[in-house]
Amino acid sequence: MAKLSAKYEILYIIDPAQGEEGIAALVEKFKGLTETYGSVSSVEEWGNRRLAYPINDLTDGYYVYMTCETKPEMPAELDRVFKITDGILRSIIVAVEE
Repeated sequence: MAKLSAKYEILYIIDPAQGEEGIAALVEKFKGLTETYGSVSSVEEWGNRRLAYPINDLTDGYYVYMTCETKPEMPAELDRVFKITDGILRSIIVAVEE
């Protein structure tokens, strides 16, 4: 039987040069996109942190951690949008086992 929903943990890093309004807009964009496929449990903005290694000559990034329960097709769409969005340095989506 196919799964109707699954739990996911999502972590993405935003370029801090986007500014406060730009960062807030990106967080809302990804939260809204995720909500179209299910429900968002929490969004934690960890803020600016030093990166483990430079990415595109940047040493700091704005970290956002999100947990959600959505349809199984959401990770592929969200990953696609992460890759084409300017200002996203890295992202990871992990399925949580129940």
